[in-house]
Amino acid sequence: MKGKDIFKNMSPYKPGKQIEEVKKEYGLNKIVKLASNENPFGYSDQVEAAIPKLINHLEIYPDGYSTELREVLANKLEVDGDQIVFGCGSDEVVDIICRTYLEPGTNTIMATPTFPQYKHNALIQGAEIREVPLVNGYHDLEGMLEEVDEDTRVLWLCSPNNPTGCLIDRKSLEHVLQACPSHVMVVVDEAYYEYITTDEAPDTIASLKDYANLVVLRTFSKAYGLAGLRIGYGVASKEIITLLNITRGPFNTTTIAQGSALIALKDERFLKETISKNTTNKQAFLKHCDALGLEYYDSETNFVFVKLPVSGDEMFEHLLSNGFIVRSGEALGHPNGVRITIGKSEDMEELQQLMHAYLAPLKEENKL
Repeated sequence: MKGKDIFKNMSPYKPGKQIEEVKKEYGLNKIVKLASNENPFGYSDQVEAAIPKLINHLEIYPDGYSTELREVLANKLEVDGDQIVFGCGSDEVVDIICRTYLEPGTNTIMATPTFPQYKHNALIQGAEIREVPLVNGYHDLEGMLEEVDEDTRVLWLCSPNNPTGCLIDRKSLEHVLQACPSHVMVVVDEAYYEYITTDEAPDTIASLKDYANLVVLRTFSKAYGLAGLRIGYGVASKEIITLLNITRGPFNTTTIAQGSALIALKDERFLKETISKNTTNKQAFLKHCDALGLEYYDSETNFVFVKLPVSGDEMFEHLLSNGFIVRSGEALGHPNGVRITIGKSEDMEELQQLMHAYLAPLKEENKL
């Protein structure tokens, strides 16, 4: 059978190296994964305690409306429950948006490099892709606005951006929302929202009251540590959410995911500890990069993209052979660098030593 012609030029998503795979390949007993921006501090112990009860009655379909989670989240965000759509991770909401709004003859605009699923899902729907290169890790917002025309349907803003970690500040986002025509949906993907520490961050949820074309995406995969359960959400006007829920599968989030997200949402202690540890460990890592003379992008996330005097693949292989999995920039559209998830303090110290051991001889050679 023949699939869409576009698939001839596409390939399935290729995840980073998995822990057991690396153990076998390199004969190692300990592996530290710092490649996928997962929470190294795990998840709420309240979730862990509740899991046995949550797996009761697996023969019954989940609540397709996520009623209890929806009510608590709506109260927390101060929005109407009908303004929320849940997905199997926020990346499914990206897919739902593409299936709802994009088709042949339309176009969609995004930065490059950025989260690849915007482009991937848009291509499948037959839309034209318009990519605007980042400037020093930040979105070129003026360049993106210049690409907008009457056939533009979705403008993607990943903020903080993956893979650079750079944030679109309040003033800049307000400018985009004011300048963007009302027929263009502005999607602000805030997967790393909880990690933001700057006072310049926009209040995207509050902005929904003023901009009917705004959609905000968030997830429980990162700071809440529930990546394995796959649950995220989008917030927008009731009109947009109604269409997205028509497209959404009827039982796309599981009972276990909904229940765990509900508990995680209420456990503010775990979230505060996660953010505090991430901030402390990231600051220490950035000081180490400064000492090595390495540049890096501004990061309002739980990862840092470090620029290197060698290819990302070289550093990736060096760290991998020593039991650390990071993400090479080669796979992210930025060859000379690596994206490193901020891990536990003891793991970050060992990682820093490994990076120093690899780069120090190169610095000496350059001096000569």
